[in-house]
Amino acid sequence: MNPSLDLSQFDYELPQELIAQSPTSRRVESRLLHLDRASALHDRHFIDLPQLLRPNDLLVFNNTRVIKARLLGQKASGGKVEVLVERITGENTALVHIRASKSPKPASKLILADAFTATVRGREGELFDVEFPDRVLDLLDRHGATPLPPYIEHAALQQDDERYQTVYAREPGAVAAPTAGLHFDEAMLAQLTAQGIAQAFVTLHVGAGTFQPVRSKNLNDHVMHAERYSVPPETVALIKATRDAGGRVVAVGTTSVRALESAALQADATTPAAPVEGDTRLFITPGYRFLWVDALLTNFHLPQSTLLMLVSALAGMEPIQRAYAHAVQSRYRFFSYGDAMFIETP
Repeated sequence: MNPSLDLSQFDYELPQELIAQSPTSRRVESRLLHLDRASALHDRHFIDLPQLLRPNDLLVFNNTRVIKARLLGQKASGGKVEVLVERITGENTALVHIRASKSPKPASKLILADAFTATVRGREGELFDVEFPDRVLDLLDRHGATPLPPYIEHAALQQDDERYQTVYAREPGAVAAPTAGLHFDEAMLAQLTAQGIAQAFVTLHVGAGTFQPVRSKNLNDHVMHAERYSVPPETVALIKATRDAGGRVVAVGTTSVRALESAALQADATTPAAPVEGDTRLFITPGYRFLWVDALLTNFHLPQSTLLMLVSALAGMEPIQRAYAHAVQSRYRFFSYGDAMFIETP
């Protein structure tokens, strides 16, 4: 990592009213800021994306599915609690965040959603190890709520259950959506296929850590949160075929980037017979040399966030600073329900 990188280099002023609080009426209706290979900016619309791609390109999507990870309840002793499931570790167990006036102790009981009782088994750092009385996913489906990001000011509505989920979501486990993918509808995916744009999938279960601010002034001191990922062998094979044909690997979202680059760092030169998978703490900052990713479709990211650092690594710090200043001036919509950006590498 570049020893001179400082947190203040990734800050920008964002008017509160530019933070999108709800999605557009249709998925494909967002705007698209295009940063081309010459670092020039173009104001476009998301429906223009097919014209910016080439027949040999490969789009890589994150097919994680957002779980209804938020539960309200109380301790058996009476105090209110809010539980956010961070990671399902077994059929009946999970690591969770617990917000309460006092942290619960091991063996304490949590009465959740007025429906069932869970048991705190211990702690792992900031997370609590909790045992549920039934399958965690089933209980969340019945009693949980969609965990919207902290900058969205309303509680999850029925609309959010659908729109804070990609149309291709398959693998349950995320507590935040891979938001670049929210812009695609089935018609757009079909159009891209008809145009000869190949599509592949990875899985990275996005954790709540994606919203945590970087607290270290010197980026070398930041400890990246861990997220579980898997890149199947057929995706690795498609990446190799794309590269051999002179095409580009276009990641849909920063989570796809983290999965792809994590896999690239440990994949064999030959196509593996099994998925490349594990926990990743990959922290991508300017100076990082990308191994598999050539271009990126993404949303706009929070000031001083690890995701802003990632896009700055891909496009360059000055072009990203200029792009974000333009996006603010041009009143683009920011963050999860906001507009999109297509970044081509220099």
